[in-house]
Amino acid sequence: MPDIAAYVALGANLDNPVEQVELAMAELGRLPDSRLFACSALYRSTPVGYVEQPDFINAVAGLRTRLSPRALMSALLEIETRHGRDRVFKNAPRTLDLDLLLYDGLVMHEPGLTLPHPRMAARAFVIAPLAEIAPDVLVPGCGRAADCLAGLSLDGVERLPAEGLRAVR
Repeated sequence: MPDIAAYVALGANLDNPVEQVELAMAELGRLPDSRLFACSALYRSTPVGYVEQPDFINAVAGLRTRLSPRALMSALLEIETRHGRDRVFKNAPRTLDLDLLLYDGLVMHEPGLTLPHPRMAARAFVIAPLAEIAPDVLVPGCGRAADCLAGLSLDGVERLPAEGLRAVR
């Protein structure tokens, strides 16, 4: 299987969320048959859905992988579990959330895995870091990531002033 470009969203708002995202980013770089090729800066965003919780720290990673979409999703869930992810209720506060956003333009819907991620194009806290590292990547149903971002409000989304996570080559 050739190397496939995949993009993963990272988010956290509990137990030192900046550290949670940075540690998870490093873990993504150690996945088998995978190479981390890009990391966005960190972004702070207000919660969506259940709003009575702390702000989130978000980022997006670019991977080159030989893992299948299902194997990659399984690896992401294992990382979440190691970080103490507890799915109490929808949109609950969390130590770590990893979403497989895009996998080489694949469009699929199976139990537990939908590609592209079904709500990504409407979420500035996902599209802003994605457009930062891959402005020309195509988001099915939306177009280029940079164009998707141009159509979204950035209210409640702030790129953190520190350089955040740097691209890994």
